[in-house]
Amino acid sequence: MKRCAVALLGQRARRRWLHLIVGGALFMPFWMVGSLVMALLFDDGGMFTGGIGVQFGAYAVGLPLVAVAALFPVARPMAVAATRALCGVPADRFADGPAEGRAARVRTAGWFTLHLGVGALLSGATLALPPMAVSLLALPFSPSLRESELGTFWGLDRPGWGWAALPAGLLMLLALAAVAAATGALLARQAPRLLGPSRADRLAAAERRAAEAESRNRLARELHDSVGHALSAVTLQAGAARRVLDGGDRTDLEFVREALTAIEETTRRTVGELDWVLGLLRRDGGAEEGPGPGPGLDALEALVRGAGPKVALTVSGDLAPVPEALSREAYRIVQEGLTNAARHAGGEPVTVRLDARTEKVEITMENPLPERPPVARPHGGRGLRGIAERARLLGGTAQAGPADGVWRLAVRIPR
Repeated sequence: MKRCAVALLGQRARRRWLHLIVGGALFMPFWMVGSLVMALLFDDGGMFTGGIGVQFGAYAVGLPLVAVAALFPVARPMAVAATRALCGVPADRFADGPAEGRAARVRTAGWFTLHLGVGALLSGATLALPPMAVSLLALPFSPSLRESELGTFWGLDRPGWGWAALPAGLLMLLALAAVAAATGALLARQAPRLLGPSRADRLAAAERRAAEAESRNRLARELHDSVGHALSAVTLQAGAARRVLDGGDRTDLEFVREALTAIEETTRRTVGELDWVLGLLRRDGGAEEGPGPGPGLDALEALVRGAGPKVALTVSGDLAPVPEALSREAYRIVQEGLTNAARHAGGEPVTVRLDARTEKVEITMENPLPERPPVARPHGGRGLRGIAERARLLGGTAQAGPADGVWRLAVRIPR
């Protein structure tokens, strides 16, 4: 008994009933247009005073209008929002955004017509049946009601028959609740089929996920290259300055001053880049704000200077015509190459050559292989992988490995 009561009048059943009433309310403008059309065609009473045939005729005219209105882009988002809130269907089974493609629009029109059409009928029953049921329940206790048209209509004006109105009124209310619960359950089962994602929706969702993953990977590369290089450069410069001071040579304080200056410049630049990346992470979308996505090739000399005195830079060609996006990515490639050399070159000199004289920007970095192999990280690094990803996204290539006694990183990116 309790289970039946919950199924008929529980919270989920009440919310679905409300969902149907909302559909009936949305159907009212279409029904009014249909009533006007029926009044003009058959001249059978006014909009609200026509017979039952006129009312159902207006209903039949309104349904196609509902299907046409459902073709507007706002229809599916509105229907999905109402269904998610009131039908008790998991939110992930619905599509987001306007319907894309013919099939999705047809299914949206089918749902809209079903919801508003069935909702209009149930809303009419909800308005009409409860007052009638209450009158039947009061009929045995009111002689005037038994002698009225209501008692005559139901045949309860005869002596002894008035008490039959009690079960009739209760059954009427019970039937209304049962029909509402069954209709709400039917719409809940059909909602994912008619409002669920189509093939185009799934493709768009997959593209959004891919774009989000690429954005996260890009931010991870920015953090890795910027912070990783800064820490490596600061460690290298601080170690060199400490060795000078530990050696007791107080005459070489200029080298210590240059090392501290390089540390200061590196950390200041890295803090600005870190603020930009964290700002992107805090925003959900929209246009980029702030000073920009990081330095380009114009800041390459400062980068090399901060990497230490054993790094030599050679630039061939004019860097001004290099596109901004390519300039930023090339800077990051050199930055990560220097970080990799600082970790694994064992203090050997590093040469950086950048050639922008042709249709491709070529970056070559070399350092002698150390006598003792560097200690490998437990799970490997991500620097060379990030360099390869940057080059590939720009349509270029990246190669790294030992060659002729040196470690060489060669990157070629088309303009």
